[in-house]
Amino acid sequence: MYAIIETGGKQYRVQEGDVLKVEKLNAAVGQKVYFNVLAINNGELVTGKPYVENCAVEAEVLGQGKGDKVVIFKYKAKKDYRKKNSHRQPYTEVKVTALGVEPSEAPVAEAASSDAKANINMKKAELLEIAEGMGLEVSSKATKAEILAAIEAN
Repeated sequence: MYAIIETGGKQYRVQEGDVLKVEKLNAAVGQKVYFNVLAINNGELVTGKPYVENCAVEAEVLGQGKGDKVVIFKYKAKKDYRKKNSHRQPYTEVKVTALGVEPSEAPVAEAASSDAKANINMKKAELLEIAEGMGLEVSSKATKAEILAAIEAN
């Protein structure tokens, strides 16, 4: 039995017990997350339009991390132009615990959203948006730390 799920703009073929790294989710270690099912095969293939109704894949969050470093190096020959940059993509490691469960048990997992808890790693614009959503009046000239303090005070 297997299912095809979608998360973070990518599709994965999963079976019960699979451990996979998906785009970062706002979920704590040990928390259960649910993914929408595009197709499921338990003897016969059932496809959705776009998702299979009353069907989800349950997974447990094992950890958060960052992928391998990717180095970007640009240069132009004979022009003394060199630019070096690098990036590490954040991910969430999950273990699939059940296929074909009722999605009403918990909300379906979504990639990092603005409804999540505010933290210092967020951009200033995101913190201002969260504060505005909470009904707080914070100056756009305030620092990230000041905005975060105002959010945590409420």
